[in-house]
Amino acid sequence: MAARLRTVLTKGRAAAAAATFAGTTAASVTFMSDDVVHPSPLEWSFGGILSSYDCASLRRGYQVYRQVCATCHSIEGIHYRQLVGVTHSADQLVKMAEEVDVVDGPNDDGEMFERPGKLSDPLPKPYANAETGRMANGGALPPDLTLMAKARHNGPDYLFHLLTGYMEAPAGKPMMAGLYYNPYFPGGAIAMPPPLQEDGVEYEDGTPATISQQAKDVVEFLNWCAEPEADERKKQAFQYLTVLAFTCAVTGYYKRMRWSTLKTRNISYVKSQPALK
Repeated sequence: MAARLRTVLTKGRAAAAAATFAGTTAASVTFMSDDVVHPSPLEWSFGGILSSYDCASLRRGYQVYRQVCATCHSIEGIHYRQLVGVTHSADQLVKMAEEVDVVDGPNDDGEMFERPGKLSDPLPKPYANAETGRMANGGALPPDLTLMAKARHNGPDYLFHLLTGYMEAPAGKPMMAGLYYNPYFPGGAIAMPPPLQEDGVEYEDGTPATISQQAKDVVEFLNWCAEPEADERKKQAFQYLTVLAFTCAVTGYYKRMRWSTLKTRNISYVKSQPALK
């Protein structure tokens, strides 16, 4: 019986060792087969607990989106009215919205009609529908950018490196026609051509429009699109924590005051004397 038990234990240890080796080998194969370069962490003006967005950068980023990204990508979750006081004034945005013809309706005759845009309209889409977008881009539909900064791991860092990481494919890396090499994109082959060029836009404030500057500005704008309420949420959180700290201090003082008479009293117990007979 003892010999049989030793045999079972030996086989069990061997099976466990084999499973551990197999798992380690599989993990090493998984890590070694990683086909993407992970972005380096960057410092962003909105990354701190009490920090906020740079409105000048948001204005420039919106300009880059309008003049470059909007030809293929949409931001359906943002309306013109949300940009008031963030990138432009209300009058400026009204003029921008009126430059776009919006299909509305039906009217009293049951027909659709076109009208100038207004502040309550979302930012315009580059294509009327998904099928048109696929047809114009070789079967691939450019994604909506409203939540792109949150849809990717380390979204701002990833987007910045993706926009600035285009390069020639290394030797031994075959590239299909219509694809471009970008080591930060999974697989290294991306259908989107390099969107940013040196001096591709002319900033209104005179900032040099380098590729990295354009990428930084449009990434900050896209992060704002994903969290337009971030600054207000941080402000409210600071107010709530201030009130909570004051409430805790008042509660602690009140508790000590009310219990002071009970906690500081001295209770003495005296042994009772036997009754006299």
